[in-house]
Amino acid sequence: MSRVYNFSAGPSCLPEEVLQQAAAEMLDYKGTGMSVMEMSHRSKPYQAIIDETEALARELMGIPENYKVLFLQGGASLQFAMIPQNLMVNHKRAAFMNTGAWSDKAIKEAKKFGEALVVASSKESTFNYIPEIPAIPENIDYFYICANNTIYGTKFNEFPQTGNVPLIADFSSCIMSEKVDVSKFGLIFAGAQKNLGPAGVCLVIIRDDLVGKAPESTPTMMNYQTHVDNGSMFNTPPTYGIYIMGLVFQWIKKNGGIEAMEKRNREKAALLYDFLDSSSMFKGTVVAKDRSLMNVPFVTGNEELDAAFIKEATAAGFVNLKGHRSVGGMRASIYNAMPTEGVRALVDFMKAFEAKNK
Repeated sequence: MSRVYNFSAGPSCLPEEVLQQAAAEMLDYKGTGMSVMEMSHRSKPYQAIIDETEALARELMGIPENYKVLFLQGGASLQFAMIPQNLMVNHKRAAFMNTGAWSDKAIKEAKKFGEALVVASSKESTFNYIPEIPAIPENIDYFYICANNTIYGTKFNEFPQTGNVPLIADFSSCIMSEKVDVSKFGLIFAGAQKNLGPAGVCLVIIRDDLVGKAPESTPTMMNYQTHVDNGSMFNTPPTYGIYIMGLVFQWIKKNGGIEAMEKRNREKAALLYDFLDSSSMFKGTVVAKDRSLMNVPFVTGNEELDAAFIKEATAAGFVNLKGHRSVGGMRASIYNAMPTEGVRALVDFMKAFEAKNK
């Protein structure tokens, strides 16, 4: 069977070049006589892999020297608890902009450690826009946002200016999709399974001064200091996932870096949004100014027609277009690894479906 166009929100498609290299190295990684999957994380070959992966992340994102790069387990969901446990320590309160399910989950976890102030929300409109950035409250330990909402298809085009208050951001579904000034943030985290690699790794970028704040009661594995002190190897890390992440970073660099990714992502998004704006059948669900480059939700307004479209699209090789169970409709996730021709082919299919079902 030929490969499909995979529009899954995560785990998502990976660059074919990366998959081919991983396949070629599966049985024998660079003359070691073993797969990376079998390799001791304490070995010199593996140390070289994780070191190169970190170096590439720093190079691609322009990560300053006063930030640590960590490769952790537990996904973004563990970060929802790990962040307040480590950082909600002085004022015991933090501010949140609630722009969807993932920031809502972070708020619920934070409430277990202190006061979670919801200072802006688009919940009343099913999270189809990014609310105006409010004034930064006084006496908070951090200000939290979700940079791109995978489910509802919204993104921050401008980030809050928080001054001395650390800005914390979930970049899970937009990491390395466009250029970002890391120095504006206290902590950035991203589950790998959307834009960086396979499920199982969470990339955490944390400023030095935010490490070492956890109270003594913090479990060892929940303390950022533990992972900084041990180079992400306090326990056995997700070794193969980090290796694949490194291959993805190599692919991004080879193809022009994040600047080139952003240019192509904007072109892909424009192809799909321009069609949605002109279609008499399909409609985007997000306020235009806040549209995501990565996750594009759309509907026909008829659930039976939505179901028919998803069924026919799947049969034609356009898979995982069903919207999140909480909102329905359709969603095309067009991460870095989705080729432009995949988006163009989807638009052509949508045009043909519309013509056939007038």
